[in-house]
Amino acid sequence: MSTDNSVMVYIQQSQGKAAEVSLELVSKARELADKLGAEVSAALFGDKVSGEAARLAGYGADRVYVMEDPRLKFYTPIPYSKLMIQVVSERKPQIVLYGATTEGRDLAPRVASHLKVGLTADCTDLQIGDHKQQDTEYKNILYQIRPAFGGNIIATIVSPEKKPQMATVREGVMRMAVPNTSRKAEVVNITAKLNPEDFPSEIIERVMEEKTVNLKGAQIIVSGGMGVGSKENFALIRELAQTLGAEVGASRAAVDQGFIGKEHQVGQTGTTVRPKLYIACGISGAIQHRAGMDASSRIIAINSDPEAPIFGIAHYGIVGDLNEVIPLMIKAYKARV
Repeated sequence: MSTDNSVMVYIQQSQGKAAEVSLELVSKARELADKLGAEVSAALFGDKVSGEAARLAGYGADRVYVMEDPRLKFYTPIPYSKLMIQVVSERKPQIVLYGATTEGRDLAPRVASHLKVGLTADCTDLQIGDHKQQDTEYKNILYQIRPAFGGNIIATIVSPEKKPQMATVREGVMRMAVPNTSRKAEVVNITAKLNPEDFPSEIIERVMEEKTVNLKGAQIIVSGGMGVGSKENFALIRELAQTLGAEVGASRAAVDQGFIGKEHQVGQTGTTVRPKLYIACGISGAIQHRAGMDASSRIIAINSDPEAPIFGIAHYGIVGDLNEVIPLMIKAYKARV
């Protein structure tokens, strides 16, 4: 199989396990590669990580480039950049994707700068299409789609003249495929000379705080916005969420006002979610918020303003005071169970 024609994904790992955003990107890479008639490759660096290759295959990877070294247990910029530049330079993929995480946002610009190629940050969608620039027509290039100008427009960015085309992609925006455990991937162990000077810093200990909010994995989310009115009034949002067995979300405006912590924020600058049911309470529906929840299977909007933009994407809309509507919803639900 050719190593020159692939969509490559940088695999972010923690304690030897691939991050969810990387699995989302392998799933999306599979979709893009099928349109291009290409393969999906993955770059996986770390300590004792080769066991993840089979998992990556299940999500669509055809080939996994692995570099194992105890010094690579934790991400540090210099050795990881050196390895990624080597893999991309040698294998020449068409497209390279990274998660728009702290790690991906640090690594991707280093690689793009060294290779002198374009990089689009924080994409929310990726597509394959054609592009005409003056008298030159480019076929099957990557459309890198992301909010721009504070989220007021959706921009489609192309960088057709140099390969690879590179992008970082926000967590949660790409749907993770159902893994096919029968798929196999070729594992290629890469060799690289990592010198002591490549490790000018050392991570002695990594302290991780357990997440108390899991918006990405929630099946039901009840979110509150500025219309809730105060931090105290958010107790009503929490009560509805508790009744439904849901997670509590919020708009950026509610977070900025101190009604609730940032870990609950849904939207362009928060968490992108895809629950089966999303209940938006007192949320106007600015494009920045809609970008993070409009893929929800069912959306119920409660707002006193009948012209609120949230009603444009809601499956069911309730025009009314949430302080009156939510208690009625709680009462009705409890009456059923």
